[in-house]
Amino acid sequence: MAMQFYASPEQIMRDRSELARKGIARGRSAVVLSYSGGVLFVAENLSSALHKVSEIYDRIGFAAVGRYNEFENLRRAGVRMADLNGLSYDRRDVTGRALANAFAQTLGAIFTEQSKPFEVEICVAEVGATPDDDELYRLTYDGSVNDEPGRMAMGGQAEAITGVLKSQHRADMSLGEAARVAVQALSTVGGEGGAARTIAANQLEVAVLDRQRVGRTFRRITGAALTSLLDGDVADAEQPAEAGGPDTPSQPTTEGHKPTTSAGSADLEDKPADGK
Repeated sequence: MAMQFYASPEQIMRDRSELARKGIARGRSAVVLSYSGGVLFVAENLSSALHKVSEIYDRIGFAAVGRYNEFENLRRAGVRMADLNGLSYDRRDVTGRALANAFAQTLGAIFTEQSKPFEVEICVAEVGATPDDDELYRLTYDGSVNDEPGRMAMGGQAEAITGVLKSQHRADMSLGEAARVAVQALSTVGGEGGAARTIAANQLEVAVLDRQRVGRTFRRITGAALTSLLDGDVADAEQPAEAGGPDTPSQPTTEGHKPTTSAGSADLEDKPADGK
């Protein structure tokens, strides 16, 4: 019988941490920041089919970097948990803090009990009545949770991007200003010899949690609206993009301002209304 090599628990944890950090650093970055009208998500994403940014519930959004299959499993579990709690109790009982705690417990258990940790870093954001009320939670591969001060960057060279955000971000920025600051921060890294680069609109995934909306606040900004936003024509970009799409909030009902559909409907993008 072959003898197994001994490794101390500390060494095993260090190896798992190094594996996860390297996997996350290889991915493209994402930025989440608070602005006067809500919370903005901007992520580098060359695929139009795989989303790094998604809705979880009425006023809660989700962004992630790393392995897609791993953070997508977490997102789906979060949507199911939010829907269950909202239906069982009240929609106002679903909070970003509770979801962040649930994600942290799952990631922590995987990190300590499984042979391979999840190579993911995620953000759970909840939009409030004012920028000071916005909540941004960063969750790392080992289950650690940090409450971020209105701005954060994940993946790639996150430290350099965070430095740019720290110097230029303001809570009272407009949507256009916030988007341009986010793109500028992302473009400062990854160029030849460490130089800045240009990121085209079709290489970005952009979404917001709109503070002024009742019910479901999440909406994506794509196509001409995104180009207008980055070029400074904010008036056009403020209009909801992808009208009638799966991520476009439905009109709230008159009874308690409750939406008629849940965030889980985003998982049914390609299915007809009759489910066939």
